[in-house]
Amino acid sequence: MTGPKVKTNVTALVVGLVFGLGLLVSGMTQPSKVLGFLDFAGDWDPSLAFVMGGAIAVHALFARRALQPTAHPLFEKAFDLPHRLAVDTPLLAGAAIFGIGWGIGGYCPGPALTSLAARSGSTIAFVAAMIVGILGVRLSRRVR
Repeated sequence: MTGPKVKTNVTALVVGLVFGLGLLVSGMTQPSKVLGFLDFAGDWDPSLAFVMGGAIAVHALFARRALQPTAHPLFEKAFDLPHRLAVDTPLLAGAAIFGIGWGIGGYCPGPALTSLAARSGSTIAFVAAMIVGILGVRLSRRVR
């Protein structure tokens, strides 16, 4: 593995590390933070809204650049943007399952993977359930 492939993989590793560090610093690897944000009727914690706002702002800046006709990533010829824009049943079902899992467990996939280092039983169970769900969807797509 040489050249652009190495650069792409090193860049992905660095970006992943920065993302994980951001999750740790912001406290988003703690399910109590997420569940506190979702608890409007109780002891509501608005800190997740600020984290989301910052992420959306950064994304908006880079997405605007990526959508320009002459834009391309550093190590690729073009951005890999989604082509399907339809809101369909699988999208809505996936969003609902994601939201239910987020509300019950207090984790999104990224923070859950980052939290695996702590080796808590609930994190391991969440990631295991997430993997079963991913494999289940892949299997159901093959069966169709």
